[in-house]
Amino acid sequence: MPPPRTRGTALRQRLAELRGPDVPAKALDARALAALAANPGCERRAILDGAGVDKATLADALGSPSAFGQSQFALTRGNAFEAKVKADGGAELLRLVHERLDPGAAPPVGAALPDLSAIGPEGRTARTALALREATEATGTWTLLDHPMIALDVAGSPAFLEPDAVVVHPDGSWTVVEIKSFPMLDGSADPAKVGAAARQAAVYVLALEAVAARLDPAPRVRHRVLLVCPKDFSNLPTASAVDVRKQRAVTSRQLARLTRIQDIADALPDGTCFSPELPAERLTAAVEAVPAAYAPECLAACELAFHCRERSRAAGAVTSLGRSVRAELGGLTTVEDVLAAARGESGDPADPAVAALRRAARLRADALGATCH
Repeated sequence: MPPPRTRGTALRQRLAELRGPDVPAKALDARALAALAANPGCERRAILDGAGVDKATLADALGSPSAFGQSQFALTRGNAFEAKVKADGGAELLRLVHERLDPGAAPPVGAALPDLSAIGPEGRTARTALALREATEATGTWTLLDHPMIALDVAGSPAFLEPDAVVVHPDGSWTVVEIKSFPMLDGSADPAKVGAAARQAAVYVLALEAVAARLDPAPRVRHRVLLVCPKDFSNLPTASAVDVRKQRAVTSRQLARLTRIQDIADALPDGTCFSPELPAERLTAAVEAVPAAYAPECLAACELAFHCRERSRAAGAVTSLGRSVRAELGGLTTVEDVLAAARGESGDPADPAVAALRRAARLRADALGATCH
C-alpha cells in the first residue's frame, strides 16, 4: 500500500485531469461545504467540488445557466448591515455575544481587536492562528477577530474559510459569529435560512476545532454559535444562539466521505473530463456519468440544479417532487411506477406505500364520480 502522501498526490493529479488541462481549481468555501452536507448523497456534487470545477461555468456550457447566488442588492445590504454590527470596535456584537452566550462573564469592555492582515491566504491563516493562541492565553479578556481566515483539510487540500467573526471569551473558549441580512421577526427567522446559516457555521466550527487541537491545552470551541440578523423590519441588530452540533456531525461525516472521492473518480470512464471547453455532447456525457441526487432544495444551493432538475424530470424520478415524497414512496422510484401502483397494475399490495396509493386512487375516483352525478 503506497504511503498517504503518494495516494494524496495521485488523487490530486486525477482531480486535475477531471477538471481539464490548464483549468484553475475553484476553491471551496464554507457555502459549498455546507451545501455538500445538505445533500450528502450527491456523488456528482462531491466529485465536481472535490476537483475544483466551477459549476456555474459548467452549467452555462451545458445550456442550463445557473440562477444560484445573491443579487448585488442583497450583497450591498448585507455588507452595510455587517458594518453596522461591527461599528465602534464591535461593541454591539460583543454585547450580543455576552448577553446570549456568556452572561456570567465580565462585560466586554475594552475588548482586543488584533490585526489579522497578512499576505495571501496562507499568511492570513497563520496570523489568525497566532491571534487565537494569544487571545486564549490572555485569560480574563474578550477578543474579537474580524474576518479571520482558517483552513480546513478537504480531500487532502486546504480550503481557506473566512467567517464573519470569531470571539474569544474570557475563559478562553471560542465562538463563531454569523451575520446575515435576513430579518428576525418576533425573535425567529425563516427556518430554511437559519438551517443554511447553521450548516455554514458548522463548517467554521470544524475548522476552528482543527486549529484548537494544535494548542496545548486545546481550548473549547463552542457548539452554540451566534446568529446576528436585523430585528423585525429595522436595521437594528438582534441575535439568537444556534446549536450546530447536528450540522457539525453531518458535515464531518460528509467531509470524511470526500476524502474517499478517489472511489468515485475510479468508477468514471477513462478520459472523463468536465472542462467547459469540451463539445456539449461529450461534456453532458461526462456529467451524466456521475450519479446525482437531485431534490428541490438544490435550487437554493447548487449551480447545476436546473440541469439536474431537467434530467430528473425526464427520467420521471420521484426525487424531483421532494425528499419527503421520496421517503414516503419506499421502493417506488419513478412517477410511472407510482401511477401504475395506484391503478393496480403493479406493486405489492402488502407494501404500505402501494396500499396507500390505491386507497387514494379509490377515494379520488369516488369523489369524481359523486361530482359527475
